[in-house]
Amino acid sequence: MPDLMTTKEVADYLRIKERKVYDLVRAGDIPCSRVTGKWLFPKALIDLWVARSTELPEGLPASAAAGAAPPPVLAGSHDPLLEWALRESGSDLALHPGGSLDGLRRLAAGEAVVAGSHAPDGDGGYRGQIAARALDGRPVVVLAWAWRRQGLVVAPGNPHDLKTISDLVRRGVRTVLRQEAAGSQLLLLHLLAKAKLDLGALNAIEAPARSESEVARAVIEKRADAGLAIEAAARAHDLDFVPLHSERYDLVMMRHDYFEAPVQALLSFARSEAFGARARELGGYEIGELGRVIYNAP
Repeated sequence: MPDLMTTKEVADYLRIKERKVYDLVRAGDIPCSRVTGKWLFPKALIDLWVARSTELPEGLPASAAAGAAPPPVLAGSHDPLLEWALRESGSDLALHPGGSLDGLRRLAAGEAVVAGSHAPDGDGGYRGQIAARALDGRPVVVLAWAWRRQGLVVAPGNPHDLKTISDLVRRGVRTVLRQEAAGSQLLLLHLLAKAKLDLGALNAIEAPARSESEVARAVIEKRADAGLAIEAAARAHDLDFVPLHSERYDLVMMRHDYFEAPVQALLSFARSEAFGARARELGGYEIGELGRVIYNAP
């Protein structure tokens, strides 16, 4: 099965009728996202959803189901400002970037304390719905980290004169994609769907980029002509940038971890003058909402 399953694929995977899948979607009972005009189901989150519904044998200790305390890791989507803040804040949180959906999976599996996510909701917005569905029943909190400008990272001078997402289908334009679990890849699918285009219309290079920096390197090394990433990634590598979208990057965690020293150290540092100066230096960030609670599970 692919990392992102269609309605039919998830029905086959769960061995239920497709109509039952739509019932679960309408009730908000299954992790899903409508970023391409149709429902997509992250396989990693479906696996967690199934695991949470598993009935344990009588007498099995709760600790066996819950697992040990999560390691001091911040998983999920790569963000240059966040990576710098983790180093400078003394939070003792290690970074494990693997994409927004991978971060939510690791958080739910007890493999991380915090997940960084910018996976878009069905309308391309960022309201923490994916995180809430992925961690249904858990005391999860979603905090705003920053608004970021997303767009096309291109070579200096923008030699192909790219201005819109539709320009990626031009003859001779090579595009570097992100891994399926990345929020940027979900955003690309959403933008293509709005332009009535399919991912298959792009001339995509074979290897997907695993981070914002890898997108920039693909352009620098002339393996690709463009890729979707944040403005800070383009500026850090002296590349040009074509803005297409404004997105919110969130921090997702369990409620009790919000009050622990690692998260508090990170948030305290993020209120400092040095942090604000770094955000301005990197470019493409708006940090006015940093720390605002987006979602607090009942």
